[in-house]
Amino acid sequence: MLIPVLVLIGAACGVTTVLFGFGGGFVAVPVVVWADSALGPDAMRVAVATSAVVMVVNATVATASAPREVLAGLRRSGTLLALLAVGGALGAAAARFVSAPVIAWCFVAYVAATILDTVIRPGFLRRGPAGAPRPLPAAVGVPIGAVASFLGVGGSVLTVPMLRRAGHPMESATVLANPLTAAISIPAAAVFLLRASGHPVGAHGGVVGAVDMGAAAVLLVGAIPVIVWLRRRGPKIPDAVHARCYVAMLAAALVAMTVAAV
Repeated sequence: MLIPVLVLIGAACGVTTVLFGFGGGFVAVPVVVWADSALGPDAMRVAVATSAVVMVVNATVATASAPREVLAGLRRSGTLLALLAVGGALGAAAARFVSAPVIAWCFVAYVAATILDTVIRPGFLRRGPAGAPRPLPAAVGVPIGAVASFLGVGGSVLTVPMLRRAGHPMESATVLANPLTAAISIPAAAVFLLRASGHPVGAHGGVVGAVDMGAAAVLLVGAIPVIVWLRRRGPKIPDAVHARCYVAMLAAALVAMTVAAV
C-alpha cells in the first residue's frame, strides 16, 4: 500500500509546485517522516534530505516549462541565486549537528510564523498599489537558503510572500519561486547525498547518504506528469483566491508536521 500512497502524494507535490511554488517540500517532509518512521529519530533527518532531492527535480521541471516572459523577472538576479545556493549548502551541513526533534519543531515554528505574517502584515492577502515589480535584495539569499535547506522546505514559504510584496501577482510569484527553490535545493541535495556520516543506522539499502532514494523516486513518478500537465493546462485562479489558498496550504502543512512531530 505504501507505493500507491506515495505516488498520490507525489502528485500532490506536483500540484503545490506549480500552483504555490513549494517544490514539494511541505508535502514531502511529513510524508517521508511517516514512511521512514522505523528509523526513529533519524526519520526527520532522512525526510529533510529526501525532500531536497524531490525539490531539485520538481523545481527544475517546473522552471523549464515556465513561460519565458515570467522568468524574465529574475534577470540580473545572479548574485541572489548564488547566495541562495551558498545558504542551501550551509543549511544542509548544519542539519547534521542538530537533533531531529529540534528540526521538526523548527519546521512547525517556521510555518506558523509565516502564516501569521501573511495574515497580519499588509501586502500578501491583498496586493499593494500597482507598479513595476521590484527585484529581491541579494542580501536575503544566504539566510533564506540556509533556513530552507535546514528544514527541507525549499524557501518558497519566504520567497513567495517577498515576491508578492515586491509587486508580483501570485501567478508570477509562484512561478519565480521555482528557480529560487532549485538554486537552494541543488547544493543542499548534494550535501545530503555525499555525506556518508549522515547515513542513518539501520537504514535500508535505498538510503544514499541521508536520502531515501526509493521514496524520492516514487514521489517523483507522481509529481512530474502533474507538473508538466498543469504548466500546459493549469487553472486560472483569481489573485485574491490564490493568496488565500496559499495560506490554507501552509496551514495544512503545519497540521501535518505537528502530528508527525508529536
